[in-house]
Amino acid sequence: MTAIHKANIMKQSDGLFLECTRRVAREYTDITYDERIVDAACMQLVMKPEQFDVLLLPNLYGDIVSDLCAGLVGGLGVVGAANLGHDIGVFEAVHAARRHRRKNLANPTALLLSRCSCCATIDEGAAADRIMRALPPC
Repeated sequence: MTAIHKANIMKQSDGLFLECTRRVAREYTDITYDERIVDAACMQLVMKPEQFDVLLLPNLYGDIVSDLCAGLVGGLGVVGAANLGHDIGVFEAVHAARRHRRKNLANPTALLLSRCSCCATIDEGAAADRIMRALPPC
């Protein structure tokens, strides 16, 4: 788990974010926890993305970093998203291009990938595998 912040500049807001993540991290000692400043984390996501597993970011940085990562794999139109809570999950495309509405141009890949995440989350791995096999290779 990597907490991404800018507490060196945003001392109060991001400082509180880090204080909270550190408090929770102390309760889960079996999970590796580290912290990165957002600009350095972005560079590392581009250069060595494999070093990350789970990213924990405040909303603004999450929006920026998710767009950065989507750009690395083909753009916002091919990235699914999951917002997970304790008892509920919302699965969606990261971005819907309004300019393609009613023109038969929208790419359904993002919706299909988010559906795969949903299937995997509810232990429907076989359904997720069928969807993945139906998608063209990227």
